[in-house]
Amino acid sequence: MKNNVYVTSPLLPPLEEFIPYLEQIWENKFLTNGGQFHQQLEKALAEYLGVEHLCLFSNGTLALLTALQALRITGEVITTPYSFVATSHSLLWNGLTPVFADIDPVTCNIDPAKIEQLITPATSAILPVHCYGIPCDVDGIQKIADAWGLKVIYDAAHAFGVKKDGQSVLNCGDLSILSFHATKVFNTFEGGAIICPDARMKQRIDYLKNFGFAGETTVVAPGINAKMNEVQAAFGLVQLQHIDGALAARRAIYERYCELLSDIDGIESFSAPDNVEWNHAYYPVLVNESYPLSRDQLYDVLKEENIYSRRYFYPLISSFSMYRHLPSASPQNLPVAEGISQKILCLPIFPDLSESDQDRVVAMIRQYSAASANQPLVAQVDGEVA
Repeated sequence: MKNNVYVTSPLLPPLEEFIPYLEQIWENKFLTNGGQFHQQLEKALAEYLGVEHLCLFSNGTLALLTALQALRITGEVITTPYSFVATSHSLLWNGLTPVFADIDPVTCNIDPAKIEQLITPATSAILPVHCYGIPCDVDGIQKIADAWGLKVIYDAAHAFGVKKDGQSVLNCGDLSILSFHATKVFNTFEGGAIICPDARMKQRIDYLKNFGFAGETTVVAPGINAKMNEVQAAFGLVQLQHIDGALAARRAIYERYCELLSDIDGIESFSAPDNVEWNHAYYPVLVNESYPLSRDQLYDVLKEENIYSRRYFYPLISSFSMYRHLPSASPQNLPVAEGISQKILCLPIFPDLSESDQDRVVAMIRQYSAASANQPLVAQVDGEVA
C-alpha cells in the first residue's frame, strides 16, 4: 500500500533538543503568564524577523481578534473573500461588518483598485492577507489608507520571514498578525503573534491578551486570555534553530516542482516577484481549461492514490451562510476570486517531503496531461520508472 502524502507536515525538531526545555519547566513549575521562555521567544523572533515589537499569542485567531480591539476598529472593514475563514470571523466576533473586495489575478491578494470604490463613511480599516506568503501591494494599500484615514491590519499568517526589497513585510500597515499553527512554516503547535510598531502599542496589546490586567488588582481594558504558554514558547525556541534549514528545503522542493511541471499544459505554477524573499509556504497551481481534468477531478484522482492536495481557498468565505447576505459577497462582485477558487490546488510541500513522494505527485498529474501523452514519465515511484 502506498504511503499517504499530505499537503503539509509539521516541522518537528529533534526531540532530544526539546526535552531539556521541558525539564526546566518541570523544575521551575512556571507554566504560563510570561515566563522566561515566553520572554526569550518574543525577543528572538523580533530579532530574526527584523521587527521592533512582537507580542506572542496562544493562536493566530486570538491575535486577529485582539489586533482589531487594540486599534479600536468600528463599523466596516474591507477585506478579501480569498482566505481562511478566521480572517473574516475575527471581524464578526468584534461586531464588525466585512466588506469583500475582489483579488488580483496574479498574486491572489486583495486588489487595491477594488478597495477605494467600497469605502463608505462607516469604513474604518482594511484587512488584507498576504496569500501563500506572497506580499500584497502594500504601497498601493497604504496610499488608499492614508488618503481616507483608515487603519491597515495585515493577516500575515502565511508570511513568516517574507521580505520585500530587503525589509520584512511584517512592518507594513498598522499591525501584522502571524500564525504559528502546526501547518505553518514556523509552528509552536498552536500559536501566533502581533507585530506592532512601538512600545506603547505593545503594552496595550499585552494588557488585552491578559484580561486587561495592568497590575495585581488593576484592570484597564476588557481583555481576554490569549497568552502563549511556556511549553509552546520553549518549542518555538527549538524550532527557530532549524527554521533556516526548513526554508532552504522548501525552496528546493518548490524549484523542483517548477522544473517537473513546467511542460504540462494547463498546470500553472505561482512565483514571487524578484524583489521578494519568499518562504515557499505553499505550492499552489491553477488547473486551467487546457488540462484534461477539472481541478476537482484532479483532486479526486490524487486522493485515490493517497496524495492529499488541498483546494486552498475553496469555497470563498463570501459563500458561507454567515456572509452571503452581504451585498459585497455577491459572486458578480468577485469574478476573479470566484474563478481562481474553482481552479486552485495546493500540492504537498514541507521540508521533509521526499523526492520519491514529490515524483509520485508529478507522475499522477503528468499521466493525465494531453501535452505529455507521448512523452516518457520522468518521475520515479517506489524506485521504479513510472
